[in-house]
Order: sequence, then structure tokens, then C-alpha cells
Amino acid sequence: MVGVCDLPTDGEGRLYHIACGPGDIAPYVLACANPGRAGVVAQFLEAPQLKGIHREYVVYTGTYRGSPVSVVGTGIGAPAAAIAVVEMAQCQPNATFIRIGTCGALQPEIESGHLIITDKVIRDENTTNCYADPDLEIRSDPSVLSALEQAAHELGFTYHVGPTCTTADFYAGQGRLIEGFPTRDPGKVERLSRQGALNFEMEMSVFLTLAAVSSYSLRAGGVTVALCNRLEGTWASPEDIPMYEERCILTGLKAVEILYGRSR
Repeated sequence: MVGVCDLPTDGEGRLYHIACGPGDIAPYVLACANPGRAGVVAQFLEAPQLKGIHREYVVYTGTYRGSPVSVVGTGIGAPAAAIAVVEMAQCQPNATFIRIGTCGALQPEIESGHLIITDKVIRDENTTNCYADPDLEIRSDPSVLSALEQAAHELGFTYHVGPTCTTADFYAGQGRLIEGFPTRDPGKVERLSRQGALNFEMEMSVFLTLAAVSSYSLRAGGVTVALCNRLEGTWASPEDIPMYEERCILTGLKAVEILYGRSR
């Protein structure tokens, strides 16, 4: 019968992929693709506890300056991120999701180390089409967007606000010309830049779309840090990348602190 095993759990109510159950997920969730980065973010929390680890998913929960927060590493790409959102919402149906991660810039003025705060998404992946009409415009939750802007401003980081293009692939899907493989849309970078997109990445549209269409009280927004400029063909030096990633982490955590303070 359809529905019997639609939401697989273990005997203690933990969801199959994220290995978490009710009470494990905080009301504020920082999400990153890299499971290893989730461990880095957890080091900023007070009393972080490992709540779940299974496959590419890892979840820590603790507090940041008194704000309850979970950190989840989802693995790369929209399908993995969607599984995480659906399962985390079963544990915490009032969650605020903030995606933190890395990206490639699509405007000439955006340098490596600059932050990009997403105000809306270009859904260039097909995972979210399972949940929403492909033509539905999806924007960041206004309160999350304003908290991220305030956080970046207060921390003194250079940031840009605008559209993010979420792709289904890192190579041909982002217009890269790779030896041995065809690229069907080699002009994609220039075209999206002309259309005003600020960056490429691979998960943001999932968080914003699923939060927007869910019957739960979910909010979502996100900030990424540029590690390359696709128009200029430049890439951050390896020794600078940890510092740039920390800017994104601190902005996400500060935004959680701001949102939690507003709710008090």
C-alpha cells in the first residue's frame, strides 16, 4: 500500500538518511554541502553534540551565544540537500535554514573572498521540480535575508546581494570546457552574467524552494563565499580558502544570533 514506508525510520524514530529524530534538530540550521565543513562549524558552538552521522550526512547540535543551532553537512548537490531538508523538517517543523558554502562568481566586480547573499534563485537543477512548478519564482525569506545582510555588514565583510544560479552539475552544468566530455552550453557563464546572476553553486535553490512550498513553518536563506571568478578565470589561492570559508561561517552564525534575538 502506498504510504506505508514513505518515511523510513528506525525503532527509535530516527530518519533513515540523517540518523536524527525529534529533539535532535534545533530551530536554526546552518547547512553546508561538505560534511567536513560541518565539523569545522561545530567548533564554533557551545557544547556541540554529534546527533547523527550516516552516509554523507552529519549533524551537530549546540548553541551559539545562546542561540540554539544545528549544523548539517548534506553532501554535494540538490538531491542530497532535498533529502536532508525533508527529513530535518520531520524533526523540526519550525526550522530556519541558512545555507553556507562556496561558489563561483559571475560578475566581474566580485572577487575571491567576497560574500554573496542570495535574494532569489535560478533553479537550474531538476530536483526542486518534484516539489514546485519549474516557473515558480523562489526568493529568500525576507527576515533571513535581512539578518544575513546585517550580519555581513556588522562583521565588516564585503558582500553582494542578488540572484544565485543553482546547477545540477559542476562541470558541463556550469559551462566548463573539460577535455574528454562534451559541454552542451559553453556560453552559459556569459549568458547568466548578462542576465544578472551573481554566482553558481549547487544546493541553494533546494533550501529556498522547499521552505517556500512546505506546509510547515520553514524559512530559508543563504550566503556563499566566492572562491573563483568564472568571467575572469581567477581562483583563490589555497592558503586563503580557509579564511574565506570562515567569513561565510561567521556570517551564518551571526545571522542566527540576530534572528534568535529578534524572536525573544
